[in-house]
Amino acid sequence: MTPIADILAGAARHDTGLSSAIPADWMQGRTAFGGLSAALALQAALDLEPDLPPLRSAQIAFIGPLAGGVAVAATKLRRGRNAAFIQSDVTSAAGLGLRATFVFMAELASAIEHDQARRASLAPPDPDAELYTGPDSFFTGNFNFYDAKVKLGATEWLRWARLRARDGLHPMVELLAIGDALPPGAFKLATERQTPLSSLNWQINFLTPEPTTQDGWWLLGAQADTARHGYSSQRMSIWNAAGDPIAEAMQSVAIFG
Repeated sequence: MTPIADILAGAARHDTGLSSAIPADWMQGRTAFGGLSAALALQAALDLEPDLPPLRSAQIAFIGPLAGGVAVAATKLRRGRNAAFIQSDVTSAAGLGLRATFVFMAELASAIEHDQARRASLAPPDPDAELYTGPDSFFTGNFNFYDAKVKLGATEWLRWARLRARDGLHPMVELLAIGDALPPGAFKLATERQTPLSSLNWQINFLTPEPTTQDGWWLLGAQADTARHGYSSQRMSIWNAAGDPIAEAMQSVAIFG
């Protein structure tokens, strides 16, 4: 297990980004776990403009495989009085693997007050609950998981997750790393044979500027709405241990078979 904080601590920093290496225990097949790549991209953006307002939204394109040594380059697209847009590209020997656009925005006075986001009614696992941790040779070995004991739809996941090593991380870097830790909802439809799936694009909106939880636990939800012709669209959510909604997202997924 390689803590993300150790990866960042060992990264070479420069004016517009950082260079690092993807450890073997953060790989998923021939590419790095998307949540780790997105977290590295966000850290480069935070380093570029240290006085940024809170992160509100991220648009992440998973363009190609990332493995071995990677370079992250952050670019300020625009910064106004209230909002800042920063792009981060992550490349490896195979070329551009990830491009992210991050939107940071300060709170504004507003006469509008509306909140109908779903709350979670599921409690996090007890301290003595039996947790699942993946093999050390796969990215899931860096997490603890606990499946919610409720009836789910045919293409739905609902799972508690936490990083096994999370100290020293910016809260939003932690959330990006963990927010993509579920298998795609369409994976549940592959009942007869193992079908490779791969995330294409991830749009995530954060509902609070300062996310917090208890004991590192976040409840992750994913629901595939469509899956046909090698493509799936799914909705995703993140709640904290108190059941408060933290983020809402959509993701497109390629189905290879």
